[in-house]
Amino acid sequence: MSAPLRELLAALTPQPEKVNAYLSDTYVQETVDQLDRLGIDAETFAREHSLLLLKPDAIVARAVEPALTWLGDKGFRVVAAFRIPVDRHLARALWYFAWNISSPERRRLADLLVGIADVLVLVVRGEDGEVPVPVRLAEAKGATDPQRRKPGELRYLLGRHNYLLNLVHSPDDPADVLREFAIYLDERSRASLLALAAAGGDRSSDAVAIARDLYAHTPARSFDRTDALEQILRDLERAGVSVPPDFDPAADADCARLLNAAWADDLDLDPWSVIVLGSYVLPMRTGTQPQTLRPVSAKEWLEARP
Repeated sequence: MSAPLRELLAALTPQPEKVNAYLSDTYVQETVDQLDRLGIDAETFAREHSLLLLKPDAIVARAVEPALTWLGDKGFRVVAAFRIPVDRHLARALWYFAWNISSPERRRLADLLVGIADVLVLVVRGEDGEVPVPVRLAEAKGATDPQRRKPGELRYLLGRHNYLLNLVHSPDDPADVLREFAIYLDERSRASLLALAAAGGDRSSDAVAIARDLYAHTPARSFDRTDALEQILRDLERAGVSVPPDFDPAADADCARLLNAAWADDLDLDPWSVIVLGSYVLPMRTGTQPQTLRPVSAKEWLEARP
């Protein structure tokens, strides 16, 4: 399998380091093997399709319908939609090659976030052109860093301008589509979704139905830092914990110390409020090392093609 898989991956990503990493990745191997057994060309599938994850924060923000409208306006069609539970292991599998730069605090907040709600994953399709669908979608959704987002991008439209609470995730390139497909779904579920994707029909209504059920079990909450801090202070008061007399609610450092002290004492605080406040006041990255694997731009993709 090694030589054909290497050739396939080289056609699906411009990053040699990703080719080398994915050659021995079980998730990639599972999807490629299954597509081969079903007679589906893996390169074509990965170029024409992508996945859009509506994270737990997107469910809290009631962001599914705006995201569906945006996809349609950008020429992407939802050909399948599914709901899955998430946990810390799924998060680490998805971001295994990027979380080497994440701070311990960010990972801890992410572990709280996956407990907020199940998630919605959309399989989207578009016309395969010079730039594959996954690369176009990843670039169009906008950057993780809110300072780099632009009008017209999905993350800008959804309006939660926050580094951690960025609401959506998608594969960076076609190679990632193969890997993430097997992270989300077991073999039987993948077969069902592949049949829907092959049919090519618009399944946006399925996504809306799943979203409504998720909304029914997940209350809408505030993304405001002040609201989050007020809830945490109420929780501390109920626990009989006093904040320092010189505590400044506007100071990031003071709020960060408050959260770290609560964690050290294993206090029971409202998880959503901890996530929101922490996303504003705790470090998201550690050190200056580069990501193990980095996002791919449309420009980089075109320049790397023969």
